[in-house]
Amino acid sequence: MEKEHHYSIHVQWTGNKGTGTASYRGYDRNHLVAADNKPPIPCSSDPAFLRDTQRYNPEELLVASISSCHMLWYLHLCSQAGVTVLAYDDHAKGTMQETLDGSGHFLEVSLHPMITLKDPSMEVKAHVLHDRAGKLCFIANSVNFPIHHFPSYQFG
Repeated sequence: MEKEHHYSIHVQWTGNKGTGTASYRGYDRNHLVAADNKPPIPCSSDPAFLRDTQRYNPEELLVASISSCHMLWYLHLCSQAGVTVLAYDDHAKGTMQETLDGSGHFLEVSLHPMITLKDPSMEVKAHVLHDRAGKLCFIANSVNFPIHHFPSYQFG
């Protein structure tokens, strides 16, 4: 039987400088993303749209969600397959294209994890598990652009 999971997020705009959205440059894009019993994440818009550079933007959070979901599935699969991962550090990158009408869409996301394995004999099996993790990741299954995996390995 298939299961449904429900997620509830609160997004609160905090960028009213006193005149609301009376002018394009007259308000901040700052907002908070929060969920019950969790600290809020300070967010803003992309730098091209008057961003507060000290805050995350939705596009960064999408790339982070893909990277995090892939990592969690990958670690799970490794534990089941007898592959001992000692460290996992991803430097994910996403490319978004803005269109002439001001909208846009992601073209791709690339994951570049550096994975520390306990033993060099585990590398082949560890590498194969990335494809399976990509097929199981809930977020990857929910987007309409390619996600590429470029793992590197070291041994501890």
